[in-house]
Amino acid sequence: MAEELRKMEAAAGVADVATHPAPDQPLLRIEGVAKTFGTFRAVDGVSLDIRAGEFFALLGPSGCGKTTLLRMLAGFEAPDEGRILLGGKDIAHALPHERPINMMFQSYALFPHLSVRDNIAFGPKRAGMGRADIDTRVAEMMALVKLEGLEKRKPDQLSGGQRQRVALARALARRPQLLLLDEPLAALDKKLRESTQGELMELQRRLGTTFIIVTHDQEEAMTMASRIGVMNAGKLAQVASPRELYEAPRSRWIAEFVGDVNLFDGEFKLRDGHRLVIATRDAGTLVVAEPREPTDGTRLSVAIRPEKVKLSRLGPVSEAGHETAINRLDGMVADICYLGGSTVYKVKLDTGGIVQASVANSARLDADAYSLNQHVVAWFTPDDCVVLPP
Repeated sequence: MAEELRKMEAAAGVADVATHPAPDQPLLRIEGVAKTFGTFRAVDGVSLDIRAGEFFALLGPSGCGKTTLLRMLAGFEAPDEGRILLGGKDIAHALPHERPINMMFQSYALFPHLSVRDNIAFGPKRAGMGRADIDTRVAEMMALVKLEGLEKRKPDQLSGGQRQRVALARALARRPQLLLLDEPLAALDKKLRESTQGELMELQRRLGTTFIIVTHDQEEAMTMASRIGVMNAGKLAQVASPRELYEAPRSRWIAEFVGDVNLFDGEFKLRDGHRLVIATRDAGTLVVAEPREPTDGTRLSVAIRPEKVKLSRLGPVSEAGHETAINRLDGMVADICYLGGSTVYKVKLDTGGIVQASVANSARLDADAYSLNQHVVAWFTPDDCVVLPP
């Protein structure tokens, strides 16, 4: 109970302290930050720059260190190593209320005995703001999150989505420079989560406040954030835009974690112009567009996203008598998963492997759909492939 109260007070009562980075400096700079609990290294030498006004996502599986990093930014944990610079000032060991940062918790941490108005007013009141100014600020926040008319309700009289909005309004009431969101949409159903994502993005654009969201939901991160940092085992595995992260993953682990992917392990054989010829174990010989020059015998993985794999009954489409798709894989439909907007087919290849193809359902009826045990040809171009370390 004491810990929950501390969370509530910390979430609502952040100091109005402004820090201003130099024009060529990021708002937030994390330098070699590490945190250990006993023998477990939860965060391991993380360095990261985040610009003012950015919507940034920390993405990763449970236990990867993303929430621990967020708690160090908020001041609930102190790093064992490294620096956290906000506007050029090291805040690594500053108390939570001494930072122009606020945090919205997954549990929302609302005061159950206070009304909506008083929950939102808690931070400004602690800061000594006058009653008239508090009333103005609360009204502004209520309008911002579209909760007008609910000022007198208690948290237990609200829906999950409404409680989420109250928590957001309370977090923004002190106008922090940096807002931290710890799995803020996890408790909402799918439809409400999707609509709230759009509202958060619009709110962030209107306010210009820097948002950092922690999530394990890849779709949520890719929908909302302008950049994503993917964490694994306490380290930042890759920081990139959503498109770059998906289309040009840096490692096999990233490719598998972010979205669905077909992976074929193989060995480099020769270069043919701007393309590599790779002999794979499960898909035969593949030709891949790749500028790098591996040495003969280098072990590689070829990654192809399911939506890049085309299916046909007869074979690849040809243009002017020339086959446009060099990579042709024959097989049989082994599994079908209808997802509404698309259908995912698993094809058992004649070479022994499995390839997934995601096909858009452009027609209302299934006249053009494939059936179980039907022979098909899966094909993709060299440009559809990404070469990764094994």
